[in-house]
Amino acid sequence: MAKSIKDAMSTTPTSLPASSTVADAAQQMRDLDIGDVLIVEGGRLAGIVTDRDLVVRALAEGRDMMSKVGDIVSSEVVCITPSDTADDAIRVMRERALRRVPVVEDGRPIGIVSLGDLAGERDPRSVLGEISTAPPNH
Repeated sequence: MAKSIKDAMSTTPTSLPASSTVADAAQQMRDLDIGDVLIVEGGRLAGIVTDRDLVVRALAEGRDMMSKVGDIVSSEVVCITPSDTADDAIRVMRERALRRVPVVEDGRPIGIVSLGDLAGERDPRSVLGEISTAPPNH
């Protein structure tokens, strides 16, 4: 039987309001060694910004680092719930070509699960599992 996603998710997702700047998001990603920031409005998930979004939607388009993160946010966010299984998350990631999925409860983000989290949980001896559980390379 597949485990609940709450066994694999990161329980401390980083979030910012849409009024934050692209620089704020980049600094959070750098300082916390993460690849995404959840965008929240009124405590509810409004979108997600990834390191790739910063490159493709901000840097490559010549945006100023003081541009609002709300201008580059992926607002069509696919989410899962803490009661979903790892198999559910893998299916969603495969179908939508996602590397990370927010975990929400009543519209509020409570975690995030990445391919690396699932690999580390399900197959820690795989290459992705080993890379994902290794200490950060600073």
